[in-house]
Amino acid sequence: MNYSQFLNMIPEFYLVLILIIVFVVDFIMHKSEKKHDVLSAVTIALTAVLSVRIALMAEPAEAFGGIYVTSQIANVMKVILTAGTVIVLIMSQAWLETNRRYEGEYYMLILSTLLGMFMMLSSGSFLMFFLGLEMASVPLACLVAFDKRKKESAEAAAKYILIATFSSGVMLFGISFIYAATGSLYFDNVAEVITGSPLSIIGMVFFFSGLGFKISLVPFHFWTADTYQGAPTPVTGYLSVVSKGAATLTLAIILVKVFGSMVAWWQPLLWVVIMLTITIGNLMAIRQTELKRFMAFSSISQAGYIMLAVIGANPAASQTALTFYVLVYVVANMSVFSVISAVEHRAGAGTQMSAYNGLYQTNPKLAFIMTIALFSLAGIPPFAGMFSKFFVFMAGVDGQDGMPFWPYFVVFIALINTVVSLYYYLLIVKAMYIKKEDNPLPTFAHGRAINASLTICTIGIVLFGVCSCIYQWIANAAGM
Repeated sequence: MNYSQFLNMIPEFYLVLILIIVFVVDFIMHKSEKKHDVLSAVTIALTAVLSVRIALMAEPAEAFGGIYVTSQIANVMKVILTAGTVIVLIMSQAWLETNRRYEGEYYMLILSTLLGMFMMLSSGSFLMFFLGLEMASVPLACLVAFDKRKKESAEAAAKYILIATFSSGVMLFGISFIYAATGSLYFDNVAEVITGSPLSIIGMVFFFSGLGFKISLVPFHFWTADTYQGAPTPVTGYLSVVSKGAATLTLAIILVKVFGSMVAWWQPLLWVVIMLTITIGNLMAIRQTELKRFMAFSSISQAGYIMLAVIGANPAASQTALTFYVLVYVVANMSVFSVISAVEHRAGAGTQMSAYNGLYQTNPKLAFIMTIALFSLAGIPPFAGMFSKFFVFMAGVDGQDGMPFWPYFVVFIALINTVVSLYYYLLIVKAMYIKKEDNPLPTFAHGRAINASLTICTIGIVLFGVCSCIYQWIANAAGM
């Protein structure tokens, strides 16, 4: 075997190097009073440099006979996921003030999960994809259970592990059917010989079902609310955006690249799942009074919007719209979770929606930033969320011949649900600005880390919708 092929895996190589550096720094400085400042600075700085390094990669690469295959659009998604991880690391500083003893372990688990997502995005076979998925899932379970002092965290981790184990088994069962039908696990080889045989259809359905658990698509979403509520707030933010982005793009690529000849089977399945996901996520969000559960059902609905791009007949437009949506979703959702983290850990107010009553009276800047983020998630102009939803809607009907009914009907249902989502996002805005509260939260200092994450996210929400170069960069990578 030619070990020089590892040099083609530049993002993964650099990420492993960062993991080693973080481990060494944590080991050397475990008794130092400056450990927190040095370790956090090293981890955040190196991860930020990694995102820049991936962005500068010029050509796709392949290694080990095609089991590892990266592309321009995969590299763009890696940049987005790495940047989202940087925001999570910055936002985590407020929470880590009470968990500094295990700070090194937290950073290594975050980066290990990111490494698994990189492997998923660059997989050229079902074997590599499954290994990458498990590399991402196992550290995520540890992160959900990281707050040992909360029984809710342990309960959330138990539910996540059980569902993750079951979904992995279902997916592996589907992959075995695909191997039995085609005699190969390589994406290119499978695509050449796969047909609409019963064995292939069963394998595809099981594979889609297993990955549906990871993305929180209905009806595979039941773990989401409990896990989001019990996990530490920074981990909840990481679950809601970073892991979802990797899984959705990978699913979109595999459906088109591997199961392209079976589009007549999986496209109707997607139509039903998308409509159910968006509608049920929105309706359940209206009933929530706990903010992390609220954001859990919001993320379920957002997963439906992300997958809406996949039903289009133009793969390049679909991947562009999907990736741009994930980019905007990262900054908007992380802005909301930064505010939740500030209120929970800086003000000590918990995560009940009632804690935000009258927030504008005492913390107007925080309330204003929260409003911008919620408006972007709802798709209100002129924020970036409006443009991301527009591109997803257009991609969903792009390339459809003869004005078919069902793709347009699915987009119509999504448009109606956008109005519903605006209603429940405005419930938080109403609590902050309109609801009267005799004893609102006092004015409190957010801390430099929270201010930094809020600044980055707010700039992204405003600029991503007006800077066409961002969308063009993604479109070029997708081959539009």
